[in-house]
Amino acid sequence: MIRKFGFLLEMILIRRTLANSVITADGPDAPMASNYERELRAVLAGSPAGVRAVTRSCTEIERAYAMQVVQRPFLVVRAAGSGMDGSGDLLALRGDICFPIEVKTRSDKKVYLSGQKEDQLNAMQEIGEKCGLMPLYAHRLKGVRGDSWRIFRVDTTNLSGRLSTLARRIPKLPLTRNGKPHLDWDKGLPLHKFLALVCRNSETGNLSKLVESAISIEPQTEKVVEIEPDIIPTWMERFRA
Repeated sequence: MIRKFGFLLEMILIRRTLANSVITADGPDAPMASNYERELRAVLAGSPAGVRAVTRSCTEIERAYAMQVVQRPFLVVRAAGSGMDGSGDLLALRGDICFPIEVKTRSDKKVYLSGQKEDQLNAMQEIGEKCGLMPLYAHRLKGVRGDSWRIFRVDTTNLSGRLSTLARRIPKLPLTRNGKPHLDWDKGLPLHKFLALVCRNSETGNLSKLVESAISIEPQTEKVVEIEPDIIPTWMERFRA
């Protein structure tokens, strides 16, 4: 694992030197994309203020899920350049796991990966296979209340240990009709559930157990209870006239 971290960190440092620490993004939304990268970085780094900002319009239980990262934060390295070397926009590291993360921010629920974006995907898949890592895509949908982030994983074949376990709970990039991976916000894992998943610890207290059980519970519609009107005594009927 240390070799994997060292390899990716070395690439990122080279990338920063070549790019002179200038962060770029594809398309006209580059400054906005950088803002959202900082938003996600603050959350993964376990900043309470960052988590509160992202979950401002979420429910209390969703906020509790996300707050798990405050106790088990990541070291987050923000890379410069176009992400063509497979390291993504962010690299989140912790003692047990490491994720290269590519951030996409759009007002559309579906993002198709063609041209340069497809090259980025192929590079992330290659680095995942080479280093035994699980690269992720973080898709932020603009103009939506609640948890606006969705997480996907790039499909790789040589995961082991904790990453192999996590891979069963994190959805792969869905495929188009032509069999090409793309982003579909509706099919991703909400960020608060992702944080609860990767920050779960068997030695933690009741909150983590609550999070674990709540993830698997589907919301249910409450039953409507009809209250019958009180029966008015006969001698009171004349007062209603």
